[in-house]
This record gives sequence, C-alpha cells and structure tokens, in this order.
Amino acid sequence: EVQLQASGGGLVQAGGSLRLSCAASGFSFEDYAIGWFRQAPGKEREGVACISTGDGSSYYADSVKGRFTISTDKAKKTVYLHMNSLKPEDTTVYYCAAPSVVITGNGCFNFGSWGQGTQVTVSS
Repeated sequence: EVQLQASGGGLVQAGGSLRLSCAASGFSFEDYAIGWFRQAPGKEREGVACISTGDGSSYYADSVKGRFTISTDKAKKTVYLHMNSLKPEDTTVYYCAAPSVVITGNGCFNFGSWGQGTQVTVSS
C-alpha cells in the first residue's frame, strides 16, 4: 500500500521560508516521478514541483520558479519542497503524490495516490 506522509506546513510571514517533507512507503522510490501539488480555493489542483527519482529531471510551475526547489533523499525515501520568498498567494494546502505522477513539458499530473495535505499560510 502506498503511503505518503507530508509535514512541515505552518504559518510564515511573506518573504519567509518553509520546508515541506513527504515520507513515502509502499513502493520502490526508484525511477518514479514524485511531486507536490496545491489547490487554492475555487481552483483546480495544480502541480507545483515534480521530480523524477530516476534521472532527476524536474518541473516547476511558473508561479514558483526561482523560489521553490524540490529534492529527494532516496535513503530516507523522502521528497522535500524548499519554499523561499513565500507570498500570500502561496497560501493553501499542499499535497504530495507518487508514484503515478507524470511530468510533461506543460506540467506534472498525478494519476494515482495522494498523501494527506499540509497547510501553508503566508501572512502579509
């Protein structure tokens, strides 16, 4: 059974930083794409940052490029989202997803399991 345990959300002031973590289990963590998604109220869930654990290729949404970085620790089977220069519009619930994530030139998309979300709130 795939399990994804997300943590690290919280309340931060605009311009601040947070690091989200997602501990994965139930699959090999090799040669899969894994990613972070978010869903603002009234909007569709979007891929924020995704990475292939095989070749390290990654995708970032335009809204977070240069501010967010996704990384993995294969030994810990954990994916991180380092979020810097946070803005109030980054406020929402963030979800991790794997192993049925697909990365394309236009985005990353999840066709499988979701972890539970972690709330990020950025105050102005």
